[in-house]
Amino acid sequence: MSKLSRREFLSISTKLCAMMGLGAGAVPQMAEALGQLTAGNPPVLWLQGLSCSGCSVSLLNSDDPGPAEILTKFISLAFHSTLSTATGHTAMEIVQETTQRGGFFLVVEGAIPAGMSEACLMGHEPVSALVSRAARKAQAVIAIGSCATFGGIPAADNNPTGAVSVPEFLKSEGIAVPTISLPGCPCHPDWFVGTLAHVLKFGLPELDDQGRPKVFFGKIVHEQCPRFTDYEREKFAKTFAQDGCLFKLGCLGPNTHADCTLRYWNSRTNTCIKAGAPCIGCASESFAKKADFPFYTKIAGTSQAKK
Repeated sequence: MSKLSRREFLSISTKLCAMMGLGAGAVPQMAEALGQLTAGNPPVLWLQGLSCSGCSVSLLNSDDPGPAEILTKFISLAFHSTLSTATGHTAMEIVQETTQRGGFFLVVEGAIPAGMSEACLMGHEPVSALVSRAARKAQAVIAIGSCATFGGIPAADNNPTGAVSVPEFLKSEGIAVPTISLPGCPCHPDWFVGTLAHVLKFGLPELDDQGRPKVFFGKIVHEQCPRFTDYEREKFAKTFAQDGCLFKLGCLGPNTHADCTLRYWNSRTNTCIKAGAPCIGCASESFAKKADFPFYTKIAGTSQAKK
């Protein structure tokens, strides 16, 4: 594994500081934090509950630093169900040894089936038990994605598993370890990498009442929307192909805290709204939990919408 040069550290640190709203004076400290990540101190244990692995896939779409740098240089990834080559007894031994040593960051992707523990097993053991045991020995827990942070689709109305969010599960277990929530379906890789680096060097970032870093989730999508001026002028699109505010086509930007419209996705290529699709509120606490959650809904005066 090749080492990053000092110039590369500073370049990436400058970009991380910019995306987190930190001043230029924080660049050396961010570089030091990245150095700690590179040194593998401490490791990251990534466990998956009820999820589609979408946040794992999103991490692989990271750009500058790219996925190869993150996985081989920045993160000492002790174990990841999707990305690790270890399987079977070897995999379980790694998880158990990492848990026993403690001092790691526990990343949990997916909801916890609190009402049906056998719905999600790993090595013949309920993932809920693994998460509970690991969380007690972790430096901090990062709930990644909307399923982990708020329950998401697995916790939707009428689900048979009694799925709950990671913070809710930890509370029920009496575990008071610092917990950071990074919602989104999926979570943007910047939110994860930036948060991990911040925790290492500066401690916990400022969190809102939902446990989300304010630097990423402090404002609603609506306030940062490229079509906000259309909203103010009451210029509303009647079809997805039209210019104008997408509010009357069911946009949930006014109810969703995230900076997607500033950050962009897939190597800074695009965002839902810029592509002409309304925000479906995938980072909101109510995402998909109710049977009548409106992914796309029709509001009076529109000629094209879905329900």
